[in-house]
Amino acid sequence: MKRIDIDDDLYAYIASHTRKIGESASDILRRLLDVNNNEPEVDSKSTQTESVFNRLNEQDVRIQKSVVARFLYILSMLYRCHSSEFSQVLDIRGRDRQYFARSEEALLTSGNSTNPKQIPDSPFWVITNTNTTKKKSMLTQVAEKLGYDSVDAEKIRDFL
Repeated sequence: MKRIDIDDDLYAYIASHTRKIGESASDILRRLLDVNNNEPEVDSKSTQTESVFNRLNEQDVRIQKSVVARFLYILSMLYRCHSSEFSQVLDIRGRDRQYFARSEEALLTSGNSTNPKQIPDSPFWVITNTNTTKKKSMLTQVAEKLGYDSVDAEKIRDFL
């Protein structure tokens, strides 16, 4: 296997075209360039965990300019790796308001000053008008809902 250096914007473009859990940059390029690939697909829980951490370890999470941007990016990566189970986050809520919904309107009606934002590349919305500590708590709850143990959930939270 050869290694190449590419610009950050090209890497972000390649990463934005991820379609399945554990898909490597080579797999994405093969698909985008229509080059045959005979490797079998792998879809296991350990691969999902590795995939989330591989994506969150990339420079992309560090180049997000604000806490809200990092929060949305992390949620987007979790959605990409767990799209079929992600609807479980709809059960996560605060004492007086809903944190996640399938529409902006649902969050706007659930409380004052929610500042809903769509999780990139997903059909889900999240409130963003909370402090960083609450956002970290929400990330931990999301990770646990998606089946991560408490240690891995805290690692995900700490990327914020």
